Amino acid sequence: MSFKIELKTSGHCFETIGEESILEAGFRSGINLAYSCLSGSCGDCRAKVISGDVEKNGHYDFALTEAEKLQNTILLCRNKAKSDCIIDAVEARNATDIPEQSIQVKVAKIENITEDYINLQLRTPRTKVLRFLAGQQIQVSVKGIESYTSGIASCPCNGMILQMHLYKNDTHPFVQYVVQQMAVGESLTIQGPVGNLTLEEDSSRPIVMIAVDTAFASMKSIIEHAIALDLQQAIHLYWIVTKRHQHYHDNYCRSWELALETFVYQPLNVESEESDMGRVIDAIIARSPIETEIDLYLSGPKYFTNIAHDKFVQHGTPLQRIFEENSDNIIA
Repeated sequence: MSFKIELKTSGHCFETIGEESILEAGFRSGINLAYSCLSGSCGDCRAKVISGDVEKNGHYDFALTEAEKLQNTILLCRNKAKSDCIIDAVEARNATDIPEQSIQVKVAKIENITEDYINLQLRTPRTKVLRFLAGQQIQVSVKGIESYTSGIASCPCNGMILQMHLYKNDTHPFVQYVVQQMAVGESLTIQGPVGNLTLEEDSSRPIVMIAVDTAFASMKSIIEHAIALDLQQAIHLYWIVTKRHQHYHDNYCRSWELALETFVYQPLNVESEESDMGRVIDAIIARSPIETEIDLYLSGPKYFTNIAHDKFVQHGTPLQRIFEENSDNIIA
C-alpha cells in the first residue's frame, strides 16, 4: 500500500510505501524535513496532521504535551500513514534553515575510489543525525590535527552516512592522517553544515553545473538530491580536472547520462589551471543552454569561481541565478 503525503506550507507531495515512517518516506523523496534523530527521542520532527489517518509504528521516548496531542501532533519518525494525509511540518528551504551542529562520528569505511582517491565514509549516532542540504560542506577534526573542510558527497536522504572525497596527494595534515593512520571505528568530530551552494528546488530552469577536481563531491550530492526530487529540467554537468587530478567517478557520471534522458555529462581537462581556465569556461558557455535562462552552480577554488562567475555574467546570466561555493582547502 502507498499513500500520498502533502505538506501544507510548501505544497510538496510524496508517497509512503509499506511500513516506512513518514519521515523515511520524505527522505527517500528528497524532502528536507526537520529532524535530529531517528529514534523518537528529540522531538524535532513533530508535525500536525491536518487531515488523514496515521498510526504509531515504533516506540518513542519524547513526551508530547497534552495540548500537542489535542492538535493532532505526531512524531514523523514514529508514525506511518494509513491514508492520504495533509501534514503541517517544518521543512528546510535554504541553508539558513539548518542549524550548525557538532557531532561525534565514527569512521565507517575507508575505500579507494581509484589509486589516487579515497571515499571516506563517516557514520553518525542514530540519536544525533546530521541535518544538511545537498551541496553543503562539513568541517572534520581529529585531536591534534588541523581541521579540514570538505564537500559532503552523499545525499541528505541519509544523514547518518556521510561521504567525503579525498585526494591522496593532498598535503593537508588531515588528508595525510587519513591516508597513513586512520582506522575504521575511529572517532572524529564534525561541525556544520556550512556553505550556501544548495539546490534551487522550485526552479524549472535548465541547470548548468561546473566543478573542479574533488569539489565534484558537492555536485554529486546535489544531483542525487535532484534525482530523488524527480526534477524534470535538463542538467548539464561539466567536471574540470587540473593537472595531476582525474575524473575519479567518471563511470558513475556516465551511468547518470545513460539512465536520465535530460542529463548531460562532459569531462574536461586543464593543464595550466588559471591561465587555461578562462578558455575552458568560454567553451562551456558556447555549448550551454542560453545563459539568461539557466541556474548556474559553481564549486571549486576561488580563482575558478571568480573566472566562471565573471564570464557568465558578461554573457547575461543574472546574478541571482548563480550559486557558488569556493573553498580552497578542499582542492589540493
